[in-house]
Amino acid sequence: MSLKDNVDYVKGELSSEEKFLESFVKVERFYKKNKMIIVLAIIVVLGVIIGLYVTKSIQASNKLDANIAFSKVLENPKDTEALNALKEKNEQLFQVAKFIEDKNYDIQVKYLKEISEYKKALDNSDIAKLNSLSMQNDFLLKEFAIFNKALLLTKQGKYEDAKVALKLIPENSQVSNLANVLKHYLVTK
Repeated sequence: MSLKDNVDYVKGELSSEEKFLESFVKVERFYKKNKMIIVLAIIVVLGVIIGLYVTKSIQASNKLDANIAFSKVLENPKDTEALNALKEKNEQLFQVAKFIEDKNYDIQVKYLKEISEYKKALDNSDIAKLNSLSMQNDFLLKEFAIFNKALLLTKQGKYEDAKVALKLIPENSQVSNLANVLKHYLVTK
């Protein structure tokens, strides 16, 4: 190697060290300038992480406590301590427990409320209520409610209304077999 190559090599090494030192100085200046913001950001991030962990832990504990209380209520529906714990930990499970004990309890749990309304409508032969339930898009027993509406209409001698109601049941429905049987009966009416 010649002297010129050695000098170029040393210059290259010095310039890379200078760049490293320069970037280090820039980082140090940025840190000094924004020290409070960086520290606050780290504290906030740590606080959020700890908060999420504590929240998940509390939710898991509440879920376990609610399940234990629900089991106790199922064994003994008169256990007021378990009922109170259940009401405090999980309102929906509390309502389910009350509904199991008293079928006339005004439950607010979505699907159980709908099924309860459906059962009441069937027991009372309330075609209007069955109609309103079957018009809800997310009703769990929609097609079955339509079928029962058609069945009640048939019992009342309203055959044309029953035929119209049965047309609302799709062919791929699980109720379509029942609907077809009723349709065959209505052909003669």
